[in-house]
Amino acid sequence: MDNITLARLLDETAALLEIDAADPFRIRSYRRAAEAVEQQTTQLATLATPDADPKALLAIPGIGKGMAANIRDLVATGSMPLRDELLQRYKPSMLELLRLPGMGPKTVAMLYSALGIADIDALEEAAKRGDLLPLPRLGKKFTDKLLKGIEDHRKNSSRFRIDIARSHAERVIELIRQFPGIDTITPAGSLRRGRESIGDIDLLVTGPACEPDVVAAAVEHVATLPLIDKLLAKGQNKVSFTLRNNLQIDVRLLPRASYGAALQYFTGSKHHNVALRQRAIKRGLTLSEYALLRLEDNTVIAAASEEEIYNALDLQYIPPELRENCGELEAAAKHALPTLITRSDIRGDLHMHTTESDGVNSIREMAEAAIHRGLDYIAITDHSKNLAMTNGMDDVRTLAHALRIRQVSSELAEDFAARRGPKWDRHEARLRANEPNTHHPTLPFRILAGIEVDILLDGTLDLDDSTLAQLDIVVASVHSGFNQTAEEVTARVLRAAENPHVHILGHPTGRKVLKREPYRIDLAQLLPAAARLGVAVEHNAAPARSDLSDLHLRHAKEQGCKIVVNTDAHSTVELDQIDDGIVQLRRAWLTAPDLLNTLPVEQLLHALRRI
Repeated sequence: MDNITLARLLDETAALLEIDAADPFRIRSYRRAAEAVEQQTTQLATLATPDADPKALLAIPGIGKGMAANIRDLVATGSMPLRDELLQRYKPSMLELLRLPGMGPKTVAMLYSALGIADIDALEEAAKRGDLLPLPRLGKKFTDKLLKGIEDHRKNSSRFRIDIARSHAERVIELIRQFPGIDTITPAGSLRRGRESIGDIDLLVTGPACEPDVVAAAVEHVATLPLIDKLLAKGQNKVSFTLRNNLQIDVRLLPRASYGAALQYFTGSKHHNVALRQRAIKRGLTLSEYALLRLEDNTVIAAASEEEIYNALDLQYIPPELRENCGELEAAAKHALPTLITRSDIRGDLHMHTTESDGVNSIREMAEAAIHRGLDYIAITDHSKNLAMTNGMDDVRTLAHALRIRQVSSELAEDFAARRGPKWDRHEARLRANEPNTHHPTLPFRILAGIEVDILLDGTLDLDDSTLAQLDIVVASVHSGFNQTAEEVTARVLRAAENPHVHILGHPTGRKVLKREPYRIDLAQLLPAAARLGVAVEHNAAPARSDLSDLHLRHAKEQGCKIVVNTDAHSTVELDQIDDGIVQLRRAWLTAPDLLNTLPVEQLLHALRRI
């Protein structure tokens, strides 16, 4: 039994435990073990035999005594007692039901118990017949949402969110790097261009081991990576395979001399490349994945780098995020491409959550994590009371929370004034390392007191105006009532935008990438109104939302909207989601002056002030 099969069986057991409503820590231990097994370069079957060293499996992080015993059972018999027990109650096909909206483990278990539903086809048929309606919490609204979710699932099942695809790419890259003579591994395709969802992954590899006379050994190394589920093809310099989740990865091992041409070609997009090749032909040249050649004599004009190729075609270098044939070639011909925004331009993050609602870190922990990432300010914006499942706050708790936020902000300022704590330490480290200075190293870090207030069904807000008036940042968001008509939801959000205490409209379309379609809001009405009213619109950097989309962001800029980018972080780790947001801003052609949170804090507050 190979590592991929072992990992799949452990992961399947975790999902069955989830349906069985088991202890979350037990579920997590199986998932952790599955990931650990999948990443091993040694086949664990050789470590799980009766005569093997019993400590060998325990040396693997994530594998304890109990899990080592499970692995030995799997290798010996193809199963293990717990998995057998769960499969007597449930079927493997039920696991896919967990990917549908509203289908938590308890609901999946109830449907199986009540109606014998164990797969998506049976669920769809039962929903269409109305069989779900008599069951608890499964009324008509749920059934309609479920049928739409099944339709979306089938449409998107072959695509992966960008952060998930990137994570898998990084794991594969780490394993490829273990072969000597590998210098560079670059993701290409839609992953490099920053598309919010990915169909498959292209990895381009170069180095001494990829030169034609020795590449066979490197190809063999890639073809035997332990993460591979199915090997689809193995050629002279290309290996194609799928992972356990059916994500396809194509690895191309290329000589350094043609690396730039291949990178440009495989980055795409298709329409960008077609236009670029047409431009080459008009100049008596031909462009392929191997080189830019002169047609008359096949002389190589450029091949080693993308910059050489674009320059040889009389173009400014075009960043990958812009390569969608949406005017970038025309702008590059005039050397008029914008200076796209970068992470270093961002001074603050205005939407995040703490343990006061549904976050996992405290105010101070979020602030110190932001300081470590070079920010000058943040806004703490926990949920309001309408979102009961998140422990949302009423007016009294909101004001008390604002007081605590300001106390922590003052404490951090005192630490900085005394030249102690993470802000000063980081500044000192920058100076010692000769790194660029922070934006305002002499100013203390600032925590703004805020709220993410719910926009209710009629467009009123979940907290009193007198409460909102005492806060620095008010983010207003829709979290319910997604089935309203376009007229209803647009009027609802417009009414909220008209409230002078609202500074930012959070994740304005409500979509979740590959999971939930946007609610039917008319942005053609909302964006001009937001610009006129002076309320900012948010790009939510969380990859699960990526809302507004890159296309909508371009429209927002054209309408003159104030724009902010926020992480909506629920933990310190999620503050790094700003990188995903920056990619989408770059795809929208946005520059630092287009974003309010590139401003110093006082200028930001002035720009957001409406009354």
